Amino acid sequence: MRFLCLFCLSVALGFNAISTPHSFAETTATTQSWPGSKTSWKGFDRFDFEIDGRSAFVVCPRVAAPGNPWVWRARFPSFHAEADRILLDRGFHVAHIDTRDMFGSDRAMQHWNAFYHFLTDRDLHPKASLEGVSRGGLFVYHFASRWPERVACIYCDTPVCDIRSWPGGKGTGRGDSRSWQRCLDEHGLTEETVSLFDGNPIDNLAPIASAKIPILHIVSLNDEIVPPSENTFILAKRYRELGGKMDMMEVANGTEKSGGHHFPHPDPLRVADFMERNNACLPSNNDYFVLRGTLGNCRAVFENEKRGRVAFLGGSITSMNGWRDLVCEYLRHRFPQTEFDFVDAAIPSTGSTPGAYRLENDVLSHGKVDLLFEEAAVNDLHNMRTPVEMTRGMEGIVRHARRANPQMDIVMLHFVEPRHMINYRNNVVPETIQQHEEVAEHYAVPSIHLAEEVTDRIDAGQFDWENDFVNLHPSTYGHSIYASTIRRMLGTAWESPSALGDSLLKHELSPPIDAFSYDRGKYMPLDSVSDPSGFEIIDECDPRDNEVGGAVREGFVDVPMLVATKPESTFSMKFDGRAVGLFVTAGPDAGMISFRIDDGPEQTRDLFTKWSRGLHIPWAHVLASDLEPGPHRITVRVMQENNESSRGHACRIVHLLVNGS
Repeated sequence: MRFLCLFCLSVALGFNAISTPHSFAETTATTQSWPGSKTSWKGFDRFDFEIDGRSAFVVCPRVAAPGNPWVWRARFPSFHAEADRILLDRGFHVAHIDTRDMFGSDRAMQHWNAFYHFLTDRDLHPKASLEGVSRGGLFVYHFASRWPERVACIYCDTPVCDIRSWPGGKGTGRGDSRSWQRCLDEHGLTEETVSLFDGNPIDNLAPIASAKIPILHIVSLNDEIVPPSENTFILAKRYRELGGKMDMMEVANGTEKSGGHHFPHPDPLRVADFMERNNACLPSNNDYFVLRGTLGNCRAVFENEKRGRVAFLGGSITSMNGWRDLVCEYLRHRFPQTEFDFVDAAIPSTGSTPGAYRLENDVLSHGKVDLLFEEAAVNDLHNMRTPVEMTRGMEGIVRHARRANPQMDIVMLHFVEPRHMINYRNNVVPETIQQHEEVAEHYAVPSIHLAEEVTDRIDAGQFDWENDFVNLHPSTYGHSIYASTIRRMLGTAWESPSALGDSLLKHELSPPIDAFSYDRGKYMPLDSVSDPSGFEIIDECDPRDNEVGGAVREGFVDVPMLVATKPESTFSMKFDGRAVGLFVTAGPDAGMISFRIDDGPEQTRDLFTKWSRGLHIPWAHVLASDLEPGPHRITVRVMQENNESSRGHACRIVHLLVNGS
């Protein structure tokens, strides 16, 4: 089971701990044994102690992220600590050992080596995210060049990359004579021998580049103390020439009082995203998402138009207070000037087939959608949809959405359930995910393989199913894992500055995989029926009124329904399209129906499901799905027969479904 400092979740950016309406066993907290005195740092437990003769501290998250990732602050641990605060909320530890006045020397590395072993012996991850402010750059680069296998990533804030620039002042910078003499003494140098010194960060990048350690620096362009032209810019040029990946954030003007060296941090969220993305402690060398096409359109809208509409289409895992709320908060913090409209279009028990038919009503009716999150891998399995239905439903959603807005970005999510885990452990991609991935690949839709990630992390011992994730309706901790991966994907997609400007790319619609996909699915008005006999429209129907009890779903109670409860009740309806069906609420008294399309043979459908005994479950029955485009007529009859487990003959239709021509 994962290590916990305390069992109390506060995830992503200081959000309040999320609650879930689903009952689950509480995870037992396992308190890490840290020595020293305990105080509070920004609401988190801080432990101060001595290690290897030096003062040190560790700040603990309320709940550790999988794998126990951590940030190692080199110097000035309270300066620009906003990103650390965010990472603590995301489950990172923050650690620091005081090696001041050692200028990243060999002596300092002896203390750092002792501190590293002390922390990793207490189950922190073998790879740290190094964070160096100013002269702290000397420490993190010496450590990374000596032990690159211990480093996940490097983030530096106006770092010293050459001691001759600071504290030496041998270039355009001011230098510091007192610090310069200490630095020379610490490294065993003199004014005469320092020109031969090759222990600077700019001199020892090869092992870091070979280890493919990602780097992010922030610099001030008017920095007179540590001029970037003598430090970061040289390091960046050399690192990139070695094949290393490095990004930079530039601040035009640092404060005059600090000689341009200090400034309010412009984007701590970007720093936190960088470190989380590169220290996710993943069991696999690859992350669990596939970036296809672009997610740049929605970003351009959010940044340029300062408004955005984001929709979430899915089942109960999306409707819960969980990952969806965390993603909304992330987007608000990522684009603080943007006014968002978040559309919660989740309905428990529904998958891609009902999603395709309700997309227009539940999502597109709100106006132009810029970003759509879609999940159906769990319910398509539980609802026993065939592979054909899985494809037609998911393709229908993507095609319909992109036809409504060709610039709409879409993200497909594959959530976990136990049978998916069995498949992955047998090196088999679950069937629902295979079908959905075919659609994602065909239409260049990014996808996130959360089912595979959870399986791998459980198998790697980072947490467990019963105590941590709990079930397919995740615990609070499970939702935080989902949100973390979504953040990593978005952060990766938006890592570089936007190249679109005010222009947006059109997502071209390829020819359909299946000509009968539900890409023009819609609701027909209940009064579209003709010749009703025994059926009537009840304006505020509560299916529990018949005294059979059972739970209900929001949106499927106290709404208009076309209802019959007696055998031989009938209606007919004319429609134009390739498919027709009924979206019913099927409870303990659900009956059976027969239907006939045009002059075709009579067919039957049992409305009672394995969940109907205690739930009036929303269920989309597509009665005919591969009709010739054009006008048709359907006739529906309630049968005398019913399921042996049913207590009646009820047919409660909430929506009439048609897939248009």
